Amino acid sequence: MGKLLTAQELAEMLNLSVETIWRYTRQKKIPAVELGEKQYRYEKEAVMAALTGGGMLVQEERPVYARQKGYTYEDYLKLPEEPGYRYEILEGFLVKEPSPTKHHQRVSRELVRQLMFYFDQFDPEGELFYAPLDVTLTSINVLQPDILFISGSRKGIIYEDRIDGPCDLVVEIMSPTNRRKDRLQKMEIYRKAEIPHYWLVDPEENTLEAFMLRGEIYALMAAGGPGDQFTHPDFPGLDLNLDRIFRRPLIR
Repeated sequence: MGKLLTAQELAEMLNLSVETIWRYTRQKKIPAVELGEKQYRYEKEAVMAALTGGGMLVQEERPVYARQKGYTYEDYLKLPEEPGYRYEILEGFLVKEPSPTKHHQRVSRELVRQLMFYFDQFDPEGELFYAPLDVTLTSINVLQPDILFISGSRKGIIYEDRIDGPCDLVVEIMSPTNRRKDRLQKMEIYRKAEIPHYWLVDPEENTLEAFMLRGEIYALMAAGGPGDQFTHPDFPGLDLNLDRIFRRPLIR
């Protein structure tokens, strides 16, 4: 067996999106080595044989968008509830995605626990929230960050039904279906809204990246995974336990 590739490495090699690799994995159209719950690696030769041997037509996975642009927060409020899915509006496009996985929720829960303990001391008047909660940045950008923090000095943007304005910190926990959206589309929306801190968590690769707005761009200020120490220059005393955040329970 040759070198085992991650989904990201395989996607770059084949010039495909990671979402497409995950779709073909779920549909068992390409062989994968399962390391644990939703942890896969790929052998290049086996994948190529599967793609070429059966004459398979490779089609890119795309997010589920509305038929046309032009959705606003008012339209968003009229959407019917659909169990198992959540909606956002990105630059006027309606995006529909399945609810998070169990591992996604475990990562979110532990990160919220550690951040709540930290912010209770760092900024006792501030508030930490987690999805589902609407954040309206403009009438055509309505998002549901996985985790968000609002400092005590900016609590005026907190309304009963939503957060109306840019938060101090936004954390998005990526899944196989939304990696490109979180890393490109949402990052650009948050940048334009001048949100000072944007963190990206990857439960599949076990990484946390902390971006901070420097001028008009996001600069990577800290990154790490299990075994690494995670501190941040803007949050003195913060020392996240990444081993606990990315820990996976034993599967019986």
